Amino acid sequence: MTKRALVALDQGTTSSRAIVFDLQGNMLAMCNEEFPQIYPQPGWVEHDPKQILRTQISSLQRAVRRSGLHPEEIAAIGITNQRETTLLWRRDTGECVHNAIVWQCRRTAGEVDALKARGLSDEIQKRTGLIPDAYFSGTKLRWLLQNCHLQEQAASGVLCFGTIDSFLAWHLVSGHPHVIDATNASRTMLFNLREQRWDEKLLEMLEIPEACLPTIVDSSGVIGTLDPEILGVPIPVAAMAGDQHASLFGQACFHPGDVKNTHGTGCFMLMNTGSQPADKTGGLLSTMAWRTGGKPQFATEGSVFIGGAVIQWLRDELQLIHTASESEAVAATVPDTGGVYLVPAFTGLGAPWWDMYSRGLLIGLTRGTGRAHIVRAALESIAFQSSDLLETMAEDCGFKPTELKVDGGASANSLLMQFEADIMGIPVVRPQVMETTALGAAFLAGMGVGIYASPEETAQFWKRDLTFEPKMPDAERRERLQQWHKAVERSRKWAEET
Repeated sequence: MTKRALVALDQGTTSSRAIVFDLQGNMLAMCNEEFPQIYPQPGWVEHDPKQILRTQISSLQRAVRRSGLHPEEIAAIGITNQRETTLLWRRDTGECVHNAIVWQCRRTAGEVDALKARGLSDEIQKRTGLIPDAYFSGTKLRWLLQNCHLQEQAASGVLCFGTIDSFLAWHLVSGHPHVIDATNASRTMLFNLREQRWDEKLLEMLEIPEACLPTIVDSSGVIGTLDPEILGVPIPVAAMAGDQHASLFGQACFHPGDVKNTHGTGCFMLMNTGSQPADKTGGLLSTMAWRTGGKPQFATEGSVFIGGAVIQWLRDELQLIHTASESEAVAATVPDTGGVYLVPAFTGLGAPWWDMYSRGLLIGLTRGTGRAHIVRAALESIAFQSSDLLETMAEDCGFKPTELKVDGGASANSLLMQFEADIMGIPVVRPQVMETTALGAAFLAGMGVGIYASPEETAQFWKRDLTFEPKMPDAERRERLQQWHKAVERSRKWAEET
């Protein structure tokens, strides 16, 4: 049967999705299934691994049915995933020993403080490109081994550590390969970025047995075939990449200086830095872009922990809106926030602040403040945080990008995109296919089975939809940013023990 399609499994923080694309990158079908968030304590976030697996398999099966294609027409499957989220399972049964500890979880802040107190921050950043933070997988794995009393089992090879890509590959691919791609490995705080291997000193530092770690593979390349019980045929699984790296690929950011911002649960801005990692990061991270044919491509990254999640917060916790899409219409009923600023530091602040102890702040309230002002302030907080990332990148590289490519669910909100262009002072470009994370995973899978000869061959399929030009006067932009930074400072160190 002729191969006509590629499938991306996009396992995210709040839902599992599967998207079917044709070979030109057009979306043929999609299925999305949400799963519960678990909050055992303030600042702690977990997922049920069984729910992750169940929703991912179900969304894959439903998306393929909706596409009208026979599974034999699918050339390859690519996996992209929420990064840093940490799982530990038994090698013999695949059963996880604990819920997944989500990237947002702050439970290991004390462990990170201890590393910093030992003067290890510079050493960790030099080796990994990362700033020590509870965000990354290393201390989460350390917590699991210590608190679940699993050190000996991990050392004996009984247990498998992995991020979500590893977990899905082990459970979905015949033969249970225990692998992780280079982009996800680069988010563990255990991976030597320049040497492209697990770092012995870091493993010793965190008391992580190498026997529980997966094999590091390229982002593009066949790792095995899908268990035929899932779709009835053994389809090659030919790509794995963390969601932000897949998005950078899907946005055709193939040249140094190309930059994109993904608006998902968080916001993640990545700039391609070429064949060498950036030395100066100014509060940003140096990380993988992707690795193909054994050759690494690097990026600098800024991470906003609460982006689109603030809209979910408005919907689920405050119940100010009924649906996420309603936020734009509600915000548009007022011309501005009336002086209200929301700092959504619900799980601390990411780049460029890296404050694990910041907490959410709503300030500037008056008797006239209403629902619409708070909703608008929540949307603007996404743009303000993203602006801080772009400004830091510009300072590091010595130039400001001429445009910013955007994607992810919240990028469909035109009011937000216009404010982002206004507060950054550069055009914001939205592509026709906004599911560029999944698209990148699909294209990487296509490369893995030889449909595309190079990344550049996929660039012809990227198409511009709308460009939002900045309209805000410079004086107003400076004033709004100044007020935002005042609000951020008041949120800092709130949860720090005295």
